[in-house]
Amino acid sequence: QAHLAESGGGSVQAGGSLRLSCVGSTYTYSRGYMGWFRQAPGKEREGVARIRPADGIIWYADSVKGRFTISRDNAKRTVYLQMNSLKPEDTAMYYCAAGTNWNRFENWGQGTQVTVSS
Repeated sequence: QAHLAESGGGSVQAGGSLRLSCVGSTYTYSRGYMGWFRQAPGKEREGVARIRPADGIIWYADSVKGRFTISRDNAKRTVYLQMNSLKPEDTAMYYCAAGTNWNRFENWGQGTQVTVSS
């Protein structure tokens, strides 16, 4: 069963922090690559951070480097996104995804809203 469930979104002021969680099914978590993406109103979806759970190799978008941290707990089939020093431009719907390589993500969660006020 292809299933991804995000949680942890909310509203914070600029400079604040949030931690997103994504729990995968056995199928989705075993696909090999997990990622966080976001989409703001009127903008295209963009990749935020990606991780290969087997060895922990990580990729970040330049816009979040030094502020966001992706991590995983394989025993719980869970990927996290720790977001610090949040900015209003981080406001978006955040989606968790699973896929078979760094640029191919076929399974998507429903999303969790992150709103950062100035």
